[in-house]
Amino acid sequence: MSESQKNALVTGSSRGLGRAIALELARQGYRVGVHYGGRQDAAEAVAQEIRAAGGQAQVFGADLADAAQAAALVDTVADAFGSLEVLVNNAGITRDGLAVRMRDEDWHRVIATNLDAAFYTSRAAIKRMMKARFGRIINISSVVGLTGNPGQANYVASKAGLIGLTKALAKEYAARGITVNAVAPGFIESDMTGELSEAVRDAYLKSIPAGRFGRPEEVAALVAFLASDAAAYLNGQTIGVDGGLNAH
Repeated sequence: MSESQKNALVTGSSRGLGRAIALELARQGYRVGVHYGGRQDAAEAVAQEIRAAGGQAQVFGADLADAAQAAALVDTVADAFGSLEVLVNNAGITRDGLAVRMRDEDWHRVIATNLDAAFYTSRAAIKRMMKARFGRIINISSVVGLTGNPGQANYVASKAGLIGLTKALAKEYAARGITVNAVAPGFIESDMTGELSEAVRDAYLKSIPAGRFGRPEEVAALVAFLASDAAAYLNGQTIGVDGGLNAH
């Protein structure tokens, strides 16, 4: 695939990791579909930031837990841009609680948003990527999908599921020029970590060999590499960006 014309869809890119990924892909020359689930204003701000830097972006809304909306999003972006080379499945939510107290709706909503949605969008994208014989799918998992975490049975299951989905799709479509990889961030500076008390932040930091939280831009840089032609032989992998937290 020529580097001259590249199009990407980043789900959940109105803030946080998704925003950083969208900005980095735009810097790399991609035309970016900025997706939002509920915050159109935030997504528009990201798209405007991309345009202000000389890049190209359009905003698209969809509830990805709905299979029809997820598939329609992919088709709408691909039709608007003329093709779709890269899909980054980043959209995710949390509904934390101990398993014995977790409501069914909290379990189902997290699985639907974090895991089901990635399957729906990937399925739609693969149909187009197979015809082009080129594609990059990058699933944003989490270190907790590898290690587990108390109070997050739904979130952990969804992120572990993304790793399994990555491996299956990688083996199914490698012969068609499609790679599927996962990124497993650790503790990344975000709105969430910014709200933690100093004591809790210090406790988390003690568990990280690097002695600091990661930056969204560090995750975005890896995603951009996985999307590039340089990563053509990297397939079915889960790569941690966690400062050594899950080193083995």
